[in-house]
This record gives sequence, structure tokens and C-alpha cells, in this order.
Amino acid sequence: MQGKKPFLDKEVTRFRLSERVPPHNLYRRLAELVDWTFLYEETRTLYSHTGQPSLDPVVFFKLVLVGRLENLVSDRRLVEHCALRLDILLFLGYEVDEELPWHSTVSRTRQLFPAAVFKRLFDHFFAQCVARGLVAGDTQAVDSAPVKANASLEAVREKQAAGTSGPHLAGHPEQSAVAAGAVITAPAHQLRQLATGQRRRQGAQTGALGARHEQARLLQVGEAHRAVVVELEPAGRISICRSLAPARL
Repeated sequence: MQGKKPFLDKEVTRFRLSERVPPHNLYRRLAELVDWTFLYEETRTLYSHTGQPSLDPVVFFKLVLVGRLENLVSDRRLVEHCALRLDILLFLGYEVDEELPWHSTVSRTRQLFPAAVFKRLFDHFFAQCVARGLVAGDTQAVDSAPVKANASLEAVREKQAAGTSGPHLAGHPEQSAVAAGAVITAPAHQLRQLATGQRRRQGAQTGALGARHEQARLLQVGEAHRAVVVELEPAGRISICRSLAPARL
């Protein structure tokens, strides 16, 4: 017989949020292994001693971290997403029946902290993750895209190696001296081709005949909106003739 699961939206009388999130969950491990109390002392000077209680700075920075991990750039979508995730609710310290902060409160709190505070707090948080074994540097991924350089070929030069002073060369001064004196460059045949091309471009004559003459002069023929510039040689012969029609936007 075909089964059919009925659903009754009834009120649950016994529910513990921590029992619904597995121990290996990322947000549960972050909540248990990282000490978040340093945020209160680091942000104390940014708050007044009077007025209404603000959004908990620990909750705010946890929301910012969730937004980065979940790739959510909108505070409105961030709050909606957190309300649907039991593990994030446990990470933030909110119960299932407890309302999350308004997205506008998160946005205003974000404007309160300068960028230097975010950087300092992130460095502190990242150092704790490394110490607790939550972050490992065994695997690295690099993404790149070729971009055409807007550079002059006449300015191409051989690239010299910068000073190498790293921890892997600290105990070997002779290896460091050899690496510092090395030249990072292309193969010999490519260097010869590059030098030949540079000499050819530097020796090539630019423009029309007579364009480089020191006594050549420019004349404007026609109206300003449809002008033609004519470059004359000393003998009166036309050397260059180009239109100066205005560009259409």
C-alpha cells in the first residue's frame, strides 16, 4: 500500500537546538573552539555608556562571518538565511522562537566600525582558528586570468631578482647570496628577438614623409566642426592630411 506522510503544524513542547546540530558541523565547532569574548574588550571604546543596549558585537561579527562564508552580500538576505539554518542559529546563540536582529540594525552597526577594526578582529579570529586546528595550509588554490597589458614594447627590460630574505634561506647565507645575484629572464633567443624588434621600431620612420621636419607646420582647413589638419613641409608640399571630425558620443 502506498504510504502518505501527514503533516500537522503543531507546537513542539520539548526541543533542544544543540541536539539537532551534529558535533562535526563547522558553525558548532566555531562556536565551541573559538573564544569570542575578546570582541567586547576590543569594541568597548566605540560604544557610549548611556542609551539603549546595542546589538551584541559578538552577534554582529558572527553575522558578518556567516555572510562571508555563505557568500551573502545583502544584509536582508543574510538575516533570512540565518533564520532557516539551525546550525547558524546555534552559532549566533539564538533560539528557534527568538527573533533575529533587523537587517537595518546590522547595516547601521556595520557603519559604526572602521575598516581597521575589522582587520584587527579578523586577524585575532584567524589566529585562534589556526591554533585550534580549524585552518590548515596544506592545499592552496590559485585562480588567474590573462589580461592584456597596456605597455610600450620599447620599455621592456630584463627583470632582476629582488632581494630574497625568507625563513627558508635564513640558515644558508651562501644560498641566499646565489639567489640574490641570479637574473630572472627569458631564454637567450627570445632576448635576441626582443632586442631586434626594439631596434626596428626605434629606427622606423613614424608618420608620412616630412612629418619630423623641424619647420613643418599645421594648417586648419574648413570649419571647426569638420576641420582638416594639413601638415606642410618647408617647400609647400602636403605631408600629412587628417580629418578632425568630432567623435559621436
